[in-house]
Amino acid sequence: QICLSLVKLLFYLAHSPLGSIALLDFQPRQFVMVDGNLKVTDMDDASTEELSCKEDNDCTLDFPTKSFPLKCSVAGKCEGINEKKNLFNAYRYFFTYLLPHSAPPALRPLLSDILNATGDLQYGINETLRAFEKVLHLYKSGLYLQKRPLLLKDYISLKGFRTVEGEDYKCWPSYSHLGCLLSVHSAEEAAAICNSQLQCQSFIVTQHRTWTGRPLASFQSSWTDLIPDTNAVVYIKRSASSGERL
Repeated sequence: QICLSLVKLLFYLAHSPLGSIALLDFQPRQFVMVDGNLKVTDMDDASTEELSCKEDNDCTLDFPTKSFPLKCSVAGKCEGINEKKNLFNAYRYFFTYLLPHSAPPALRPLLSDILNATGDLQYGINETLRAFEKVLHLYKSGLYLQKRPLLLKDYISLKGFRTVEGEDYKCWPSYSHLGCLLSVHSAEEAAAICNSQLQCQSFIVTQHRTWTGRPLASFQSSWTDLIPDTNAVVYIKRSASSGERL
């Protein structure tokens, strides 16, 4: 969410009515989340000026660890230098820390491609935004789950019940510090996650949703403490319930 919101902001800055705008003091402390969107808190160090040049050799974009040769345009300006400066700063201050984590395994190669392409400035802001929107579409639609074995058949569903909330085993990246609370596309994906965790014996798909509209599922190491809840369904591993009376 943070990275996508940042890319949308940089897309606007690259195509603003004033021209391409560079954020000269590009630091995480200069941004804040407001209603799920990243905002710049200080525009004092923003600039629409692009470096003047006479030849391509005048257009080297330097960073502490990398340098990038750019083209000198017919108008005598270093082509896209403001856009590329913003994008590489987004890569080194945000993407490298946030993109490798939290995504479903099937989507990680796509995020790795974005990371590598922006780190080498192979993508401009237009291509970067399209790549992020593709990942978001796959994530929200559940298309990344295609061609996976169906595992929900290995679970017994009890409608009208849920497990008692409380501290349980923890997982990464949980939305709760008390237990294992993850976003899922469906109960089928939740079953696959539960199967992958040795501690998991049951789960419920809650009514709470993330910013993408995906429901949150709570995974638990037991299923014996059930309480009535007309809006809930608890899924219990058949292997865990064998020999027990439901």
